[in-house]
Formats: sequence, structure tokens, C-alpha cells
Amino acid sequence: MTIAQAQQLTDEWIRTVGVRYFSELTNTAILMEEVGEVARLMARLYGEQSFKTPEQAATARQDLADEMADVLFVLLCLANQTGVDLSVALQKNLEKKTLRDAQRHAENPKLQD
Repeated sequence: MTIAQAQQLTDEWIRTVGVRYFSELTNTAILMEEVGEVARLMARLYGEQSFKTPEQAATARQDLADEMADVLFVLLCLANQTGVDLSVALQKNLEKKTLRDAQRHAENPKLQD
């Protein structure tokens, strides 16, 4: 699925199942909540924090994928609401990063093997 297709599919879902978009401010708050859920799982899967129960640890990777999808869904909603074409925005962002960071990362001793 392309980014454009994801934006279109999300819009169709909102208009048929979701009834309507939440306000941009509400969706921004939901995005922050979802990012926090990803951060919580990352801290337990890759950081020093532990899960409260073995059952939580057993489903953590599947939960991480689901939480990342939640982040993407809300971001797609916000892009649709604000008229942002994420395909174009991502392409421009990668071009900016390529020009700005090509030498910076290549010369960073912390990134050398």
C-alpha cells in the first residue's frame, strides 16, 4: 500500500465507519497518547524497564506493531484534515535531510563501526 492509498483508505474508513473526523486538536492529543503507548512498549522491550507479568511480555511485539499502526492511523487522519499530502511531504523531507545530513552522518565518529 502506498502512502497515498493509506490516506485515501483512512479517509474512506472515517467517513463510513468513524462517522466523521475528530477535531484536529483532539486528534493531536490522541496522537500524543498513542506515541506514549509506543514509548512505553519500547522502554520495556529495548530499555531497562520490565513488564509486570509474563503475559504482557509474551504479546509485547504484537502490541508494538498495533500501537505503531495506531500512531500511523492518527497521523494519516491529521494529514487528511489539514490537506497534507504525506507522499509529497515525505519526499521533500528526505531530499532536505539528504542535502543537510549527507556529510554530517558520514563524518560522525559515533556512527562508525
